[in-house]
Amino acid sequence: MIYNIKKYLALTKLGMMEKLHYRLGTFVTLFGNLVYLVLIYFLWKAIYASAGTDCVNGMTLNDTLVYLVLATALFNFLEVFLIWDMSREIQSGAIVLKLLKPMSFRGYSFWSYFGENIMSFCLTFVPTFVIINILTHGSIALGMNLLFFVISVLMALVLNFSVDMLVATICLYTESTWGINMVKECIVLLLSGASIPLAFFPEGLRKVVQYLPFRCIYDTPLSVLLQKPGFTLGTGLGFSLLLQLVWCVALGVAGAVFWSISLKKITVNGG
Repeated sequence: MIYNIKKYLALTKLGMMEKLHYRLGTFVTLFGNLVYLVLIYFLWKAIYASAGTDCVNGMTLNDTLVYLVLATALFNFLEVFLIWDMSREIQSGAIVLKLLKPMSFRGYSFWSYFGENIMSFCLTFVPTFVIINILTHGSIALGMNLLFFVISVLMALVLNFSVDMLVATICLYTESTWGINMVKECIVLLLSGASIPLAFFPEGLRKVVQYLPFRCIYDTPLSVLLQKPGFTLGTGLGFSLLLQLVWCVALGVAGAVFWSISLKKITVNGG
């Protein structure tokens, strides 16, 4: 048990060091997100101006901007390039080296990327959260919601990895997943509320989306952090965290079964 923990910590440390090694890439990403956020600001400002009211679907312009800024920061924190990496490794044959390691490929991948996630959280989400809270004069409450946010975001991390792992496993059949990954990104960002807050969805669609795993990746952690209605320390919060846990287990099991079946059909190029 202790040996396994040491292996996980070593992989996490390696992921953190790798993230720090590519500092320029991190800064370029941050700059690109800054441009994106400027566009988001003017877009939603125009939407609210055309609506002729300060509150649309229960959210003010300030609420919407805070939500979307934090959603972008959360995306940078959760996003890993598992699908692209696996596709390249299959095409080059390098995946064989990882499969020969005395550790499951899924476990090795998760803990390696976990180190990158930690650094992204410190370098992107935390500074964004602090700046937003200062600019909005402390509009984000600091209390028990932070504890539940950490719990929720850890489960969101597992969920995001599970979804990526399911899509990445398709690489074993197609060897290239550019199109599939683009479709996955669009679906996740749209149905999770990362691009458009779920409050703006039609009521029928919103009722369906709130039970899907995508919403648990972005909307649930942000709703817990911002203490949106239904996410106070009551039944709404408990149900949302339980739903996250259920999807973590379901997608984790589904991914493990799909991987074990697909691994028997692997064909490797270049090695």
